Amino acid sequence: MLKQQIAERLEQAFSQFGFAEPNVAQLKTACQVSLRTLYKHYPSKEAMIVAALDFRHQRYLDFLQDNAPEAGTPAIEHIFQQLQGWMETFAPHGCLSVNALSAYPENAQIHQAVTEHKQAVIHFLGQQSLRPDLAHSLFLLHEGVSSAWPVLGQAAVTSALHTIQQLLEDTTNDIAH
Repeated sequence: MLKQQIAERLEQAFSQFGFAEPNVAQLKTACQVSLRTLYKHYPSKEAMIVAALDFRHQRYLDFLQDNAPEAGTPAIEHIFQQLQGWMETFAPHGCLSVNALSAYPENAQIHQAVTEHKQAVIHFLGQQSLRPDLAHSLFLLHEGVSSAWPVLGQAAVTSALHTIQQLLEDTTNDIAH
């Protein structure tokens, strides 16, 4: 339980301060534990980042599914509306996973954590849309919203939803012909 609480607090600290600024002493304070306890559970700053990313991954998927309609187009629209709420509340500076990868581009553990998260999102989008053939396209729109959010805000979501409607119409028309 303590390990999970530390991961949650690490996620909050990295989300608030980024990856360059907080040193381990600051992270210890944010986690409200001793340095010994922090290192017992996460023996390096990189391990702390992976723990934060893993915690955030599950929290993110749970958030997207909150009050979700049945799978299909309504579910995808809901996911992108939830994405807007996530960006407004938890990620105004963009995707934490991408930021971690940018801060530590050579770290294999962080790269693996981000890759697994992104692969899970692709799978989730394919599953929820009932269109696994469109999973990568939906993922690119999802990532576009996350990346463009700091500059475009809600307009990124509006544009993505419009593109999704066109994509689904076009592929439905292609199937009908």
